[in-house]
Amino acid sequence: MPSGCAIFCEILIAILLPPLGVCFRHGCCSVEFWICVLLTILGYIPGIIYALYAIVFVNRDEFFDEYRRPLYAPA
Repeated sequence: MPSGCAIFCEILIAILLPPLGVCFRHGCCSVEFWICVLLTILGYIPGIIYALYAIVFVNRDEFFDEYRRPLYAPA
């Protein structure tokens, strides 16, 4: 879990350059990053809103924990 200072810095960066803030939190090859890039291209304000949402509310670790990984069929 990131500290309060890290989240504050990511929010400041997300206001200035939305995809960069999302990149710091979720990585540059994530779905959240590319959605933010698309929204920022379409309009700066929607990019900021989505970046703030992705930084504050979306927690990718919740979806990719040890028990929820996709099952695979052994060969």
